[in-house]
Amino acid sequence: MDLMIDGKVFLVTGGTRGLGLAAARALTAEGARVVVSSRSQEAVDQAVAELGGPDHATGLVADNADPEAADRMTAAALQRHGRLDGVLISVGGPPTGPLTAITDTQWRESFESVFLGALRVARAAAPVLPEGGSIGFVLSLSVKSPWPNMSVSNGLRPGLAMAAKTLADELGPRGIRVNGFVVGSLATDRLTQLEQATDDPQQTRARRTADIPLRRYGTPEEFGRLAAVVLSPVASYTTGSMIHIDGGATRSL
Repeated sequence: MDLMIDGKVFLVTGGTRGLGLAAARALTAEGARVVVSSRSQEAVDQAVAELGGPDHATGLVADNADPEAADRMTAAALQRHGRLDGVLISVGGPPTGPLTAITDTQWRESFESVFLGALRVARAAAPVLPEGGSIGFVLSLSVKSPWPNMSVSNGLRPGLAMAAKTLADELGPRGIRVNGFVVGSLATDRLTQLEQATDDPQQTRARRTADIPLRRYGTPEEFGRLAAVVLSPVASYTTGSMIHIDGGATRSL
């Protein structure tokens, strides 16, 4: 299927690893150009090389928690390519732990990165996106139900999902679509870290996969393909949706 994104330009925050990088790969494979960001220059350089070099990808060192990062990333896309057609907003996972153990500082820092940082990127990109443009927020199953030991994510992600739906209402009249990806257990470094933090990582994985109808973790590549489709004109009538990619783990509608 032709995703009709050849020559289009997408900004992918957190696009140097995990789900962001997988989406960037899928987009460039369809002929799109990407601007990827990371907090590490080394990670940026490595991702640009992996994505085919400067003709296909531009890298920028940026932290979503930085109030100026969103404007810098948007400006970089416009300066390099003269256009911006879509945005995938992905950030690193917040600290884990029970609600009673999370400090005020951890809450503030997580809010800046996970919540406010994501909204800044969407807010900066929205005025320059054309009709047919799209914005995607990478969320998690904590949007639907709390995850054990993930109190910060449980607190912030549902609000971000509702903000995404609100933004879909606001930008819809301009023909700009906004969707969220409700991500389940995908085999990323982040998931491995969460498993390693338990008393028995192997048992943790066995228990988690047993609760997934497909009986396995998903792959970043499976997410990347779906993200590319939803960001593309192929999904031109899909907006305000929370799109699950969880192997059937969510039992509710």
